[in-house]
Amino acid sequence: MQVVRPLIMGVVNVTPDSFSDGGRYLDHGAAVAHGRALAAQGADWLDVGGESTRPRAEPVSVDEELRRTLPVVEALAADGIAVSIDTRKAEVARAAVAAGARLVNDVSSSLAEVAAAEGAGFVAMHMLGDPRTMQDDPTYDDVVSDVRDDM
Repeated sequence: MQVVRPLIMGVVNVTPDSFSDGGRYLDHGAAVAHGRALAAQGADWLDVGGESTRPRAEPVSVDEELRRTLPVVEALAADGIAVSIDTRKAEVARAAVAAGARLVNDVSSSLAEVAAAEGAGFVAMHMLGDPRTMQDDPTYDDVVSDVRDDM
């Protein structure tokens, strides 16, 4: 795919504790409606996430993350919208791609092989530790080298 302009990604957080939307889209219907509105406003991609990565967030089980995200991914992908799944879990990435997601957005940078095996694109993000600990003295000697070496 050749990109000839910047692409816009809309965020659809299906969590009760999102730092960006305060949990307004935990209901599947609300999340799908929000995603459709973002697409209508020009979003090229919709990034669906079911586990908060805000500082101090508690982890969510695979089953709960699947329950939150899969119906939203399926509905938006069925509309022909380009969907990514924001997850740190291989099981969720696989299921979301099977449901129509075309990109894995992974804050743990650990799912490249899963995305490749599923035929999806991959975005490697970075944080020190996990959401519960990432604010416990986040320091780097050389941020570029440290992040690269952590991947």
